[in-house]
Amino acid sequence: MSKKLVVMVAGLLLGTFLHHAHAADAPAPTPTPARVFEIRTYHCLPGRLDALNKRFREHTMKIFEKHGMTNDAYWTFEDSPAKENTLIYVIAHASREQAKKNWDAFRNDPEWKAVAAASEADGKIVEKVDSVFVDATDYSPMK
Repeated sequence: MSKKLVVMVAGLLLGTFLHHAHAADAPAPTPTPARVFEIRTYHCLPGRLDALNKRFREHTMKIFEKHGMTNDAYWTFEDSPAKENTLIYVIAHASREQAKKNWDAFRNDPEWKAVAAASEADGKIVEKVDSVFVDATDYSPMK
């Protein structure tokens, strides 16, 4: 091997070593969450929680999945007065921006429109919806 080639290879190896040594000292970039969670609370009109649960059980969850939303958990309360009229659930989206697109597609879905209309033939179900977006912590089992 010529002296010039040896010097060139040594320079490349030294540059690679220095690059990796510097990268090890640099703080790790904050990872982008793999998904964002949305916690939604539905407050039903009196006597309508059963109709809401039926709609979710038979239709809504499937339509959510169709539009990129992951169903994670659903809860009702054990104690009154929330027991009679409140559903809380968590769904996940790929990102906050994707959540907006997912909801837009869901709201405009003809299947959803038909399900909503049929389930509300006896009257409106939901009085109010609260929604917040959260990220899982680095120690959460639900990442």
